[in-house]
Amino acid sequence: MVEMLSNQLRVDQAILTGESCSVEKELVCAVTTNAVYQDKTNILFSGTVVVSGRARAIVVGVGANTAMGSIRDSMLQTGDEATPLKKKLDEFGTFLAKVIAGICVLVWVVNIGHFRDPAHGGFLQGAIHYFKIAVALAVAAIPEGLPAVVTTCLALGTKRMARLNAIVRSLPSVETLGCTTVICSDKTGTLTTNMMSVSKICVVHSVHHGAMLAEYSVSGTTYAPEGFIFDNRGMKLEFPAQHPCLLQIAMCSALCNESVLQYNPDKGDYEKIGESTEVALRVLAEKVGLPGFDSMPSALNVLSKHERASYCNHYWENQFKKVSVLEFSRDRKMMSVLYSRKNMEVMFSKGAPESIISRCTSILCNDDSSTVPLTTNIQAELEARLHSFAGKETLRCLALALKRMPLGQQTLSLDDEKDLTFIGMVGMLDPPREEVKNAMLSCMSAGIRVIVVTGDNKSTAESLCRKIGAFDHLVDFSGHSYTASEFEKLSALQQTLALQRMALFTRVEPSHKRMLVEALQHQNEVVAMTGDGVNDAPALKKADIGIAMGSGTAVAKSASDMVLADDNFASIVAAVAEGRAIYNNTKQFIRYMISSNIGEVVCIFVAAVLGIPDTLAPVQLLWVNLVTDGLPATAIGFNKQDSDVMRAKPRKVGEAVVTGWLFFRYLVIGAYVGLATVAGFIWWFVYADSGPKLPYSELMNFDTCSTRETMYPCSVFDDRHPSTVSMTVLVVVEMFNALNNLSENQSLLVIPPWSNLWLVASIILTMLLHILILYVHPLSILFSVTPLSWAEWTVVLYLSFPVIIIDEVLKFFSRNSCGMRFKLRLRRSELLPKRELRDK
Repeated sequence: MVEMLSNQLRVDQAILTGESCSVEKELVCAVTTNAVYQDKTNILFSGTVVVSGRARAIVVGVGANTAMGSIRDSMLQTGDEATPLKKKLDEFGTFLAKVIAGICVLVWVVNIGHFRDPAHGGFLQGAIHYFKIAVALAVAAIPEGLPAVVTTCLALGTKRMARLNAIVRSLPSVETLGCTTVICSDKTGTLTTNMMSVSKICVVHSVHHGAMLAEYSVSGTTYAPEGFIFDNRGMKLEFPAQHPCLLQIAMCSALCNESVLQYNPDKGDYEKIGESTEVALRVLAEKVGLPGFDSMPSALNVLSKHERASYCNHYWENQFKKVSVLEFSRDRKMMSVLYSRKNMEVMFSKGAPESIISRCTSILCNDDSSTVPLTTNIQAELEARLHSFAGKETLRCLALALKRMPLGQQTLSLDDEKDLTFIGMVGMLDPPREEVKNAMLSCMSAGIRVIVVTGDNKSTAESLCRKIGAFDHLVDFSGHSYTASEFEKLSALQQTLALQRMALFTRVEPSHKRMLVEALQHQNEVVAMTGDGVNDAPALKKADIGIAMGSGTAVAKSASDMVLADDNFASIVAAVAEGRAIYNNTKQFIRYMISSNIGEVVCIFVAAVLGIPDTLAPVQLLWVNLVTDGLPATAIGFNKQDSDVMRAKPRKVGEAVVTGWLFFRYLVIGAYVGLATVAGFIWWFVYADSGPKLPYSELMNFDTCSTRETMYPCSVFDDRHPSTVSMTVLVVVEMFNALNNLSENQSLLVIPPWSNLWLVASIILTMLLHILILYVHPLSILFSVTPLSWAEWTVVLYLSFPVIIIDEVLKFFSRNSCGMRFKLRLRRSELLPKRELRDK
């Protein structure tokens, strides 16, 4: 800035710095060392808005050289981070691929001696035959439906989150919320409403028995003209306009005002044009109401929102005619407006309390509307109350005054601003959202730390944190509150310790927010960052999960993973609970699929070891993996979240999807699934009335059938009944196993099947599809199956149901800590490799 063309210039920099109030600009150069954007009071930043005044300035930077440009560059330097679940699934896939490849090679190598068996017709044909078995084994071991099921579960989670006003832009971020350990929350607009609001009023009640000050509190935290005024005993004033000082404060607030309050029907919100402090006074005038109408409060509620927005303000503006204005100036720190009404001239003034009080010679009393001289005692009382408002409560204070002027006066001069009558003082703030306290306490009980990050000054932010009430466990903020410059001056070790205790980070600019996120990530924290301004974009992109406000800038939204439609911090907590539930369900269906695939591997492996014919064809295994496993696994994603989901600590980022004891459990279940499938195959050959009832030794020597005399035709080994029985056992046992996965440790007696009707429906649909391929002729040919008799179905059920009994026993041991003791005995505590440990 090089020239001031008005008394002052004020700029709203919230989009860049997050400051809740506009900033006064000046021509004097800033001399602060390591100055942040907030300190550069002689610089105007591209993209910020002038709210009052005129000035001339010289452009010193465009494009990439502006503050906005540096934010863009910072965003380009930030790459996308893989989510914890993605990392674990990648590790799981790598591990699974190695294990399966090893098993397949092992099976092929072990059977090299059988390559020359006469049944194969030569060495090459034998090698090809056992290669097919190895392929079948790979098909059995790989959960082909897993990517589709994970994606479906995450998509279902996004739908549920949308009902909680959390719009997910990046699908994997749904689960990331579940392991979040730190939430770095922007103050302005997230913890607060970003709508300046009058919260306290101070007037002189009476001077008959010494100076008696009356203090009123005002409810309502937005620009909506909704709220009540309460006295110091907490009693609501039914008709505030009947109190002389409150009436004069409402008149002065409405008339000594250059702002506009209006209702936006498209957004369904009340909006401001002009200074937020002036709009707060307009809202106060609406809450006080109008005098002379006993039905006034209820009558105002009948109006449409568009009419209600400024009804009382318009009433006063119609009662008075504006004559002259004395603009605000930095040296006076006040403004005055001259009005005329019915042969009466009145000047209303507002400004900094110290400036107004020093120009007052009288005061208006609230008990009898009398005007009495302003004594030194009364002035001392007012200054003490001002110190309380501005100091302890960090309210932004304005004093209001009036003066009767000579009839016919048409202009105002600086000399007129003396001998004023003090009518009251108001304290305003950017109020905290009402639901934030409980949301923060929920985070703390869930083991999630909240760090408030803001561009505002330290005292204002600390006061807000006290008002929220979620930081009551801190005796004071020393060691927990840092400005950006204070933090940068600390040594590396001190910064590390400070990060572990930090609850408040103030006077920050965009680079500081990004630095904070990186520093926390280096401490293995999973960081969620909230923000709404352009200044938040680099940190939103860098964080493990960036959360933008619905009313925020398009830049912040595009850099985020999730958008809060209602701008409410409490929605984050609900989304965290949903994220944890999604992860728990994801674990359940991954474990379900693992145990099913282990069963298939055991089935193929045992058949190869015993030397019996192939129990299942590759196409049958694919059908089981993709269709019959996929539907119940998807339905497991609908399991209800546990009641204590927000009382548990966040899971560690390195925690494996399947730990040692659980792997043992699912190894047992998988082994039973495989053995039951092989048992069904052998039963048909050896015991079934509809089967050939062969001796077991004949079944083991099936490959030499064509080279020797037998009591049965060799074509019996090509019958489709045995593989149909074993495939049906595999399908039915996995349906029972799906019921086991309603909960990791809770019995089916506690969480019955009908607690997840989607799972019941998926089991019914899966069985119908299986019956379809058994009994519809073209499909039965395609899948090499045949219809089963009732006796065969009975055996299938006998072989399948015990999986529930086995898992109930294992769950009982888990609940009674036997599983934990077993886990300690395992040499390898986790199924999945820990990349972090290997790297170290």
